[in-house]
Amino acid sequence: MKHYPVFLNVEGRRIVLSGGGDAALAKLRLLLKTEARITVFANDPTPEIARWHEEGRLTLVVRPVEPGDALCTALFYAANEDDAEDARVAAIARAEGALVNIVDNLEDSQFITPAIVDRDPVTVAIGTEGAAPVLARSIKRGLEDNLSPLLGTLARIGKAFRPEVEALPHGRKRREFWAEYYGRAGPAALAEGGENAVPAALRALLDRYLVAEAKAGRVDFVGAGPGDPELLTLKARRALDEADVVIHDRLVTPELLELARREALIIDAGKEGFGPSTPQAEIDAMIVDHALRGAHVVRLKAGDPTVFGRLDEEIEAVDAAGLDWGIVPGITAASAAVAAIGQSLTKRNRNSEVRFLTGHDMKGFAEQEWRALARPGAVAAIYMGKKSARFIQGRLLMHGADPATPITAIENASRPTQRIVSTRLSEMSEALSDAGLTGPALTFLGLAPRAALAAADEIEQKELAL
Repeated sequence: MKHYPVFLNVEGRRIVLSGGGDAALAKLRLLLKTEARITVFANDPTPEIARWHEEGRLTLVVRPVEPGDALCTALFYAANEDDAEDARVAAIARAEGALVNIVDNLEDSQFITPAIVDRDPVTVAIGTEGAAPVLARSIKRGLEDNLSPLLGTLARIGKAFRPEVEALPHGRKRREFWAEYYGRAGPAALAEGGENAVPAALRALLDRYLVAEAKAGRVDFVGAGPGDPELLTLKARRALDEADVVIHDRLVTPELLELARREALIIDAGKEGFGPSTPQAEIDAMIVDHALRGAHVVRLKAGDPTVFGRLDEEIEAVDAAGLDWGIVPGITAASAAVAAIGQSLTKRNRNSEVRFLTGHDMKGFAEQEWRALARPGAVAAIYMGKKSARFIQGRLLMHGADPATPITAIENASRPTQRIVSTRLSEMSEALSDAGLTGPALTFLGLAPRAALAAADEIEQKELAL
């Protein structure tokens, strides 16, 4: 992040703009929405700028910027539409301590003005580091379509009411009060009785929350999906937005954790097969402890929490503490991985079942029903199979599996760093080792990428034609 977003208080402060043409006009339309004191220096200002001066909305000085003009200035805009003049006035402003923006010159500017959605006092700023203004405008249009023009009215009334709401304790109860005001009570009062009806609705809502008992803590076991934030379910997204505490495993991506509330406590409770791990008993205790203190706890697991996730043990701990809980399923790693190779987990005349296996258990390499897995057409999704590849390969060959059985490993399924390694059973261990897989990987027995199968069929047809 090259440009750090902040909202600068410019009330009563001085903003200076050099220029009087179209570029200056565009900046001034935004600046005049602020409560700053605006001064414009221009030899030939547009009639609109001159009119704003006559109306007392800004101060117009009909001459170029000179040394001393930028003293005590918070922000300075160079909008002369002339590179040499912009560079001259920018040098003066910098020397006099102002932050400088040169219109259409990202590299020489000390700050940039983002695209803005204005629902005063609610302001949404969209920046692209100057790389994609068209994209910023597109995002702005989408936000404007989704943010009611009445939102500013609700926020202004809510802001004036904040001192009274301090009677509620910090944290969950106060947060739920405001959520209900903006989500239901405020819009309903505005629709039924107009702006004058909103303060009474706010007071009634506050009275109800003042006497309401604090809610007990609860736990949601949430599936984070395979890693792509767009594959997170809406219900999981809501849980993250409401969580006071998020306890996650090591496979949850940073992009997903960014979706949690900024105020939420984020706890890494990662585990790694044959590597450093947070003991399960410690995880159970953390979940229970935070929930007993009244927190909404999200236990965030990559993929789906019901698949190889120690879910039963965690539910038992929560049940024993008398806490409420729920499960939010997620898209499994197997679903994302099989989609990456363009295949289905089951197919008529190939396999009527699919097995979900783990490559190792708490005691080491996990034993399976090897004879069933070695049958022609068998399909299995193998979790945690990288380090146990040689063990799995040996067991399958020992029980009569065809050495040519397709094996496909998908690393970082659904993520930008996704990789696909396609091989066959006889070369499984060596191929996965040579690939140097470092991210989470899921291995399929009996499935090959659709493109690879198509290429093999084409070669076979050509050989038959010879």
